[in-house]
Amino acid sequence: MGEQVDFFEIVDSDDQVIGLRPRNECHGNPDLVHRVSHVLVFNSSGDLLLQKRSELKDVQPGKWDTSVGGHVDPGENYLQAAYREMNEELGIHGLSLKLLYPSKIRNDFESENVMTYLVVYDGKICFNRTEIDEVRFWTPQEIDGALGRGILTPNFEEEWQMWLAYSAAHIL
Repeated sequence: MGEQVDFFEIVDSDDQVIGLRPRNECHGNPDLVHRVSHVLVFNSSGDLLLQKRSELKDVQPGKWDTSVGGHVDPGENYLQAAYREMNEELGIHGLSLKLLYPSKIRNDFESENVMTYLVVYDGKICFNRTEIDEVRFWTPQEIDGALGRGILTPNFEEEWQMWLAYSAAHIL
């Protein structure tokens, strides 16, 4: 049997689905806009959980990234994908997610429409060791100190700036 091919829904400028394309075509072609869900997992002390991407990942291996991030599967909505990915990546389930903000990540490698959610969690983390090498909570000061040093993914560095702007404008 051959390797399973993942397909992403391709969306237009209004985030409406216009087709399906294989993952390997979407990564490397910024013209193919696809959907992603992120979850920021904070603990009650205000520290943010980051995941260190597996060295075997094809995108940004070995770099620290958003708590949870994953592509929206065909037929799913952003919230469904966020819950699924949070369970698959970290073993967290049964909690309500708070919608934070939509964003668009555009770079030379890919184009993603992102919906970001928030959860506060102090329980046990059972992370997916196939996709993730390590997880730990970072203080905001640690994150700020790591910016621009090649430790964090560029997408997470963008996400962090969006979070700081959002949190400054909203009472959480």
